Amino acid sequence: MPATKHEAFFRRHQVFTGGELAAHLSSKGEVGTRTQESLVSYHTKAERLVRVRRGLFAVIPPGETCDTYPVDPYLVAAKLTGDAVLSHHTALEFHGRAYSVWQHVSYMSSRPLKTLAFRSHVFRGTKFPEALLRAGKEHFDVLTRERAGMSIKVASLERTLVDVLDRPHFSGGWEEVWRSLESVEFFDLDRVVEYTLLLDNATTASKVGVFLEQHRGELMVDERYIQALRERRPKRPHYLDRNRRVSGILMSDWNLIVPVEVAERSWSEVI
Repeated sequence: MPATKHEAFFRRHQVFTGGELAAHLSSKGEVGTRTQESLVSYHTKAERLVRVRRGLFAVIPPGETCDTYPVDPYLVAAKLTGDAVLSHHTALEFHGRAYSVWQHVSYMSSRPLKTLAFRSHVFRGTKFPEALLRAGKEHFDVLTRERAGMSIKVASLERTLVDVLDRPHFSGGWEEVWRSLESVEFFDLDRVVEYTLLLDNATTASKVGVFLEQHRGELMVDERYIQALRERRPKRPHYLDRNRRVSGILMSDWNLIVPVEVAERSWSEVI
């Protein structure tokens, strides 16, 4: 089997699924499971392919070492499911706005896979919020971007602002979330509020409201955005993070109990 026979496909698909390979082979008149298995086996032994998981492969360029070549984690995450969207801290990193670099890669999907470890990265999927699925809006403010000649989907910064506040455990904790979001000079606040309300979660509406109110001057937040979110606040006090109920400051306008370091941004005082 000549090594160059499928080079065009490999160049266009640095990470690919078994389905994509089957479609490519079919277009060449090569059909059958055994044909596909033989191709994968041949190129794996030749150290041109590495198996990420069952049905997912990464291409190793000629002259590179299979064990050490850095496979792009964004391409891997984007191919783990058919509807994968890079999200949370990974979306911040993709947009160049993460305060810290992580080895965890997050994505959203209607049917995320179990946590996967590959090379130095851990891939964690989370399901699209139920409110989005019910409304058929799971791809609200999802961008399509090109990377290494491949199209991948990633949450916009506006959607990511809400997502990291909604599910902070996917985003590194409050200091990481706050410092990352504070590096963004501009948000389309109409999109931020629209997405927040789509989630139909009172606590999340208050979280977003607290962040926007705290950064009112920097982000030029009009009162109408604050009011729209305040109308959706919880009827009784909720914790900023329900999974980590620590004492804090009750922000009565939002019915939200906020840790002192978040309310005062006390980490900013450390040099």
